Amino acid sequence: MSGCERALLLALQEELSEEELQRFKFLLGGRIPAGILAPASRPELCSILLQRFPSRALGITAGLLHRMGRHDLLVRFQLPQDEDGTVGMELEQPMDAPAASGAPPAAPRRLTERDLMRIAQRLGREWQEVGIVCLGLEKSRLEQIREDHPHSLVLQSFEMLREWSRRHRAEATAPRLRASLDGASVDPDVFDLLQD
Repeated sequence: MSGCERALLLALQEELSEEELQRFKFLLGGRIPAGILAPASRPELCSILLQRFPSRALGITAGLLHRMGRHDLLVRFQLPQDEDGTVGMELEQPMDAPAASGAPPAAPRRLTERDLMRIAQRLGREWQEVGIVCLGLEKSRLEQIREDHPHSLVLQSFEMLREWSRRHRAEATAPRLRASLDGASVDPDVFDLLQD
């Protein structure tokens, strides 16, 4: 998959007609309050999906597109499908339903500074591209970080991740960062570190 999850979600949203977008929002209605969905623009809808369903936004979108009959988008954007060609089995169960075992799902863990440092050690020279494209940080802020730590790529990456964490506060979780980095050209070990 090329690009970041946010860019792919937006590209998918832009392929929908206005009527299809309204149907997409309707199908999401059981998982997200209508008061949030109805006024949302396409970019805002992408942000809502990423916030509400970290690491599952693309799967949920694929399932909804399948239900809407937009199989062409599933193929063109190479969205994951099961071996039998079906997608989005997670859609059959409401997002707030308890797990099959009856126990509520565990809350995603918030990333610690130690976690951020371990990730920073693996980002490499493309840390600014990751910051802008995947994490939504401003180039000016990244330039300031680079000037503050001119001799250490690791510290530059670490400060960038700390900035992302500060902005997302309680939502700065491993699944959310993994979803943000999905599709980025980063060391695969980063995704291993972000497993719950």
